[in-house]
Amino acid sequence: MTRRQTVDQTLVKAEDDSIYFSGNSLGLQPKKTKIYVNEELDNWAKSGVHGHFVGAFPWALADECLVEQMANLVGAKKEETALMNGLTVNLHLLLLSFYKPTSNRHKILMEAKAFPSDHYAVESQIRLKGLNPKESMLLLSPEEGCYVGFDLAHAVGNVELRLHDWNVDFACWCNYKYLNSGAGALAGAYIHEKHRFTIKPTLVGWWSHNIKTRFEMDNNLDLSFGVNGFRISNPPILLVRSLQAGLEIFNQTDMKALRRKSVLLTGYLECLIKHYFSKVPDNPQKPYVTIITPSDSEERGCQLSLVFSRSTKSILMQLMKRGVTCDQREPNVLRVAPVPLYNSYHDVYKFIKVLNESVKATGHQVNDEASV
Repeated sequence: MTRRQTVDQTLVKAEDDSIYFSGNSLGLQPKKTKIYVNEELDNWAKSGVHGHFVGAFPWALADECLVEQMANLVGAKKEETALMNGLTVNLHLLLLSFYKPTSNRHKILMEAKAFPSDHYAVESQIRLKGLNPKESMLLLSPEEGCYVGFDLAHAVGNVELRLHDWNVDFACWCNYKYLNSGAGALAGAYIHEKHRFTIKPTLVGWWSHNIKTRFEMDNNLDLSFGVNGFRISNPPILLVRSLQAGLEIFNQTDMKALRRKSVLLTGYLECLIKHYFSKVPDNPQKPYVTIITPSDSEERGCQLSLVFSRSTKSILMQLMKRGVTCDQREPNVLRVAPVPLYNSYHDVYKFIKVLNESVKATGHQVNDEASV
């Protein structure tokens, strides 16, 4: 991976590899991505409109060529899974159909400090129904019988999923993190087959129409059942081919094997952090790190969230100067994600060494923001 301009060449050797621990934000580019995208650019140049129905990846059917691989990865049936839109668009489409508030039943349960893509979508859906988010957004245990839906952006390609077997009602996710499909990649959606005939889309488009009669163009909607009815537009072929490159890698292995490595890799990172950066009661001046991610490997993916006793921003800048890529979440959390697909135990070892150098470089001030 090419080093960022923030790297200080006086602190690292030019020939050394960088350490990329940000797969939780954006996965690295697979080697085949450029090949696949260029194939479609050539196809477009040579075939024009005929590309919709000719070739190995006809544009009009491109998403359906990959949906079975995607379904396998999330533990769902093919007919329960769709590749469409972006994450927040899919959140809105699903909520429009599943969220039908009444005077007695109008509340949505959400976790505190949800990611903005979730929070803003739910808040706007509540307002769309003429309700007050302060009254209809709850942080309480759900009642029996409520619909259960998940944003799986940080789960797909990170942990084992069995959406169908778990009886999950609906879910959606992005594919640019652990699936390595590029920024703004084509997203995914799922609706359990039990809702196939009962839950219908609020908003429909041409691609909501049954594929068998879609091109008869009679404007009489023959709605596809289940999640396929929620598709609105024809699939963006360049995004489909980028997703193909990511999915093919996962289909060369399985999530059980990746998860086994992930547990060991993140456990190794946790062990080293606790060994070298734990708080020492009799030495209050010694900088320390608090891991706020659950210590039980069954309750986390590959990412660890760290809080420092010194300025997190300052430490992040020092890490970047030394060729390390990870990210910060306000106000004081550093997110570190050793991804099992392309990160190694040696990456973790080097990270701890560089982290020690970075902490020392920030000086001896203790940061008031570290209040965990």
